[in-house]
Parts: sequence; C-alpha cells; structure tokens
Amino acid sequence: MTLIIGSLQLGLIYGLLALGVYITFRILNLPDLTVEGSFTLGLAVSASLTMKGHPLLGLILGILAGACAGVLTGLFQTKCGIHPILAGILTMSGLYSINLFIMGSSSNLTLIGHDTLFQIMYKAFPGLSKDIIKAVLALLFCLVFFLLLSWFFKTHLGLCIRATGDNEDMVRASSINVDVTKIIALAIANAMVALSGGVLAQYQGFADIGSGVGILVVGLASVIIGDVIFGRRSVTIGFVSAIVGSLIYRFIIAIALQTSIFPAYMLKFVSAVIVFAALSLPALKSQIALRKIRNKAKKKA
Repeated sequence: MTLIIGSLQLGLIYGLLALGVYITFRILNLPDLTVEGSFTLGLAVSASLTMKGHPLLGLILGILAGACAGVLTGLFQTKCGIHPILAGILTMSGLYSINLFIMGSSSNLTLIGHDTLFQIMYKAFPGLSKDIIKAVLALLFCLVFFLLLSWFFKTHLGLCIRATGDNEDMVRASSINVDVTKIIALAIANAMVALSGGVLAQYQGFADIGSGVGILVVGLASVIIGDVIFGRRSVTIGFVSAIVGSLIYRFIIAIALQTSIFPAYMLKFVSAVIVFAALSLPALKSQIALRKIRNKAKKKA
C-alpha cells in the first residue's frame, strides 16, 4: 500500500514536469534540454525561500524563474539563430552555476525544521493522514495547472502556438510572429518544469544540485507512455495522457526497485529502457503490419 501511495504522490508531482515536456516535445515539436536546468532552478528557489519562511512565495518565484529560463532559451533560438538543442544546452549549463548561487554555494539544502506547504497542511488538518495530505496537495497542483493549460491552448495565442508546432511556414505566412509564440511556449513549458521541481523540494524535504540530471528522460518517458495508451489526439487529452503516463512510469520504476531486479543506482538506466521501448513500439507495429501484408501478397501470388 505504501508503494502505491508513494508512487501516486510522485507521479502527480512529476506529472507537472510531464506537462511541460509535452508542450515542447509534442505541441511545439522542439527538443528542449533546458528542462534539466529549470527543474533544479525551481527546486533551488523553492527550497531557499522555504528556509526563509516563505514556501508559497518559493513556488511562485520558482515558476517565474523557470519561465525566465525558457525565455532565454527561446531568445537563443529565435534571435541568435542557435540550434534548439545547443540553445538548451547553453541555458542548462549556465543554470548549474546560478542554481549553486541560489543555494548559497551548497550542493544540497535540507528543509528539516522548516515549514513547507506540506508541513503547514499537516498542522492545519491534524486528523488526516500525512500520506493523504501529500496526495491531495499533489493532485490539487496537477488539476489546477491542467485546467489552466487546457484553457490557455484553446485561446487565440494558444492556437497560434499549436499552429507553429504543426506548420511554422504557414503560420509565418499568416503574419503571426513565430518567434514570440516559440518564446512564450518555452517559457510556459519551463515554468511547469520548475514548478515540479519546487513542489518536489518541499515534498521530500531537501534540494540537491544533481536532482535535474536525467530528468528530461523522466518527462519523455511519461509523455511517450501516455501516447501509447491514449494515442495522439487533442491537446486536452494529450495533457491527461502525460499525467497518466507519469503515474504509470512511477509505478513501473517502483515495482522494478521493489522486486530488487535492479539496484537503486540503475534507476536512470531503467528510465532510458522504458523510453527506448515506448519510442520503438510504433516502428515495430508498422514493421509487423508490413510483414503481414507481404505474406498475404506472397500467398496470393
């Protein structure tokens, strides 16, 4: 039961990360490596301000900091003509030093003895189980931002961003500023990623400078698993699939570690295998279907 509840809580928190990755990977069709830096950025800002007694402000400023990181990557891509992958790497590399600065030159911070949002809720509802409070808070964050994103991507600006991802040349010909739509999309995506890191810091009670390493694979795994289950449909369904994919991914990881098939240090390897399997599945399906067609053709001949 503890395994299920813990996976549910983490799945919802990382669901915010999956929402951000979905925006860049599926809607904008851009590879964005900024994620590995902006996740830790949100984590660092949230932890630092929580230690000063401002956990909610930590999340808000973490979101804004993540958005600024996305804007910077967008400017590198659109105004400086830097390749999207290189732009993300540049921002991610620079953020490592900035994150250390925010954390006071320390590679990790502990929030033990400080009131996080979770601690505040424990005190406000002493009769409720801590696991229930954690799950409800994580679900609340996911639900609120899922609704906000679903609404936003149905507005005129949101539709312009979706159109940019579908056909950039057509959007440019329609007198829509493609550079602006890309920058806004990257800002929103990295704001969601930073929020995920910020909530995670307060959930686990510490922040570590290495938390963002390999986090892009986690987001991609969640998005791709969701796609395999739900298929490529509307943006709203896409957001739902990303969150569900995050939950399934956490359950898979928890089961793999619980059964002692893989030691804890193999977590990133397991994540990479999951992404590989999910990405390869459509190609394998098409090859199997092609072989069936060829076999039928041979029998008729």
